[in-house]
Amino acid sequence: MFDSLSQSLQKVFKNLRGYGKLSEKNVKDALREVRLALLEADVNFEVARDFIAKVRETCLGEEVLESVTPGQQVIKRVHDQMVELLGGAHKDFNLSDQPAQVMMLGLHGAGKTTTTGKLALYWKKAGRKVMLVACDIRRPAAVEQLRILAGQVDVPIVTPEPGERVPDLGRRAMRQAVKENIQVVIYDTGGRFQIDEELVQELKDLRDAVHPKNVVLVLDAAMGQESVHVAQSFNESLGLTGLILTKLDGDARGGAALSVQAVTGCPVILTGAGEKMSDLEAFHPERMASRILGMGDVVSLVEKAQEVVDAGEMARMEERLMKNTFNLEDFLAQLQQLKKMGPIENLLEMLPMDANVPAHVRQNMAALSGDEMKKAEAIIHSMTAKERQRPDIINGSRRKRVAAGSGTDIRDVNDILKRFNQAKKMAKQMKKAQKRLLRFAK
Repeated sequence: MFDSLSQSLQKVFKNLRGYGKLSEKNVKDALREVRLALLEADVNFEVARDFIAKVRETCLGEEVLESVTPGQQVIKRVHDQMVELLGGAHKDFNLSDQPAQVMMLGLHGAGKTTTTGKLALYWKKAGRKVMLVACDIRRPAAVEQLRILAGQVDVPIVTPEPGERVPDLGRRAMRQAVKENIQVVIYDTGGRFQIDEELVQELKDLRDAVHPKNVVLVLDAAMGQESVHVAQSFNESLGLTGLILTKLDGDARGGAALSVQAVTGCPVILTGAGEKMSDLEAFHPERMASRILGMGDVVSLVEKAQEVVDAGEMARMEERLMKNTFNLEDFLAQLQQLKKMGPIENLLEMLPMDANVPAHVRQNMAALSGDEMKKAEAIIHSMTAKERQRPDIINGSRRKRVAAGSGTDIRDVNDILKRFNQAKKMAKQMKKAQKRLLRFAK
């Protein structure tokens, strides 16, 4: 996510930091590079132009050019303006009604139905009673898909009766929700491969029947500028209150996330970056801007860890790291904890670029996911207890035996041992970054 943009901006910022004093030409040249990076990341042309104009206006003054650290001042203004571009403060759903209602819109392939299930789990974990309503009546598979998702997250679902129209289904679902003291009703509406008059009318009829305060569009971020055009069309037709961006993990450029709020005026409320039902996160513009600019997002990293990681186990692991007694059994436990937190590459993005974790270490750790994770578990389980506790004794003959026992190659065993050593180093750096954040907060 945002890989190419982050790398390009890091090069610009590195040059800026190298100047003891900045001239107007230095600033204009740097901002020209920033503008090119935004365009290459598929950011809307007008959005990129306006962004650079606002940053330039705040940078070409004595406060910046005559400051002790002019390069850092420019970077701060880029960061502040990017926060505004992404929507400023975090926006949330309006759940003031009882029950609150959320209409989920989206084209085929955007992940609307799956996101509806994820959203139900998101609120259920927050202690709310949620009900799903299957309003995609033209596609039987969509109703069945939502029924399966409702079962997975253990929430009730209302499905259409034979011949029932969408507005009537919505009204019936509302009556049932009131009887059962449901707190949030989520309508999974019909989708199409493109926006057409029939789809818009169906959505308007449902909206007018149930009067939801939340009309939310699910957007595929990997579609780039096309997703922005889709958002514009839905907003003009139905008046959106918010957006959910999906498949952010599959969008290395990030143009949609940077453009859609500025173009439509609709806030991004949540993002999805993974296939698990728990892979749905609140969108915080300031945190996202920090990640894009290579400043990391340690706050989100700590929050994510607190959600899924056993606190006692983490405390024991920290103690062993500090005492330099961290072994392969601890590493295996760490891998299993990381699996709960989502793709490792997403977690690495939350580390600041200045956390002193070399690029090759990040790349090697990012590669440790999916099948590679299973391979690592098999290799470690094939070792003796003594080898897991004392990795330094694993010589050539032992590596050969472990490879044979796990059905892997000696190179795979070597890779795991290498990543074990890198993980020790990275864990220490993450701890240091967290301490810096806590000091700053005080």
